[in-house]
Amino acid sequence: MNRPVITQPQLAPVTHVDTQLPAVQPDGLTVAAIRQRLANRGGWTPEFTGDGARFTDRSPAGAAVLMPLVQRPDGLRLLLTRRTDHLRDHAGQISFPGGRTEPEDASPVETALRETEEEVGLSRRHIDVVGALPIYATVTAFQVTPVVGVVTPPFTLAPDPAEVAEVFEVPLAFLMNPAHHRHHQFSFGGVERRFLSMPWAGPEREYFIWGATAAMLRNFYRLLSDG
Repeated sequence: MNRPVITQPQLAPVTHVDTQLPAVQPDGLTVAAIRQRLANRGGWTPEFTGDGARFTDRSPAGAAVLMPLVQRPDGLRLLLTRRTDHLRDHAGQISFPGGRTEPEDASPVETALRETEEEVGLSRRHIDVVGALPIYATVTAFQVTPVVGVVTPPFTLAPDPAEVAEVFEVPLAFLMNPAHHRHHQFSFGGVERRFLSMPWAGPEREYFIWGATAAMLRNFYRLLSDG
């Protein structure tokens, strides 16, 4: 292991918040606008390509996650999961549904849809895939493709209790406003760590969205705001 594991990210000092950057406007947060921007991203380069140095020496493996944008009367909302506390990787963290690519998966889209069905019970018949973001490399040696899908209600969920402690939704407009993007930095044992967070106060608790999930959301923000 070549850098410290962050076990209490909420305690890491906040160096700054991006209040100087503009939020994505409502007309950029429609299904049509998002679909068009993903289709025309061309040579666009993401702000974050990965977490940095890996925690493991194992060979990189393919993976995919679904960024499920649920159509609600008040606008698009992003469906996220809170992982159970006993998992080996990213225990207790806020994540997109998704996971490792299996041999039978024909594409990252197939991986994302299959894993979403297995993790939260969301059937692919409710999901319209509108595009994908560039691969993101995690500290746990996964090459993750974020797949963007629009979810049409009504639908039912059946989270796998072995992997998912909770499923919840966050307004996309909140996440696409950089005034809610916090930059953290700290040093431990001579090693410096930096990461993003996007804390969201839900009806019953605060969800600390950080790490790879926050970085991929920041890339999504950059894509939509650059459009």
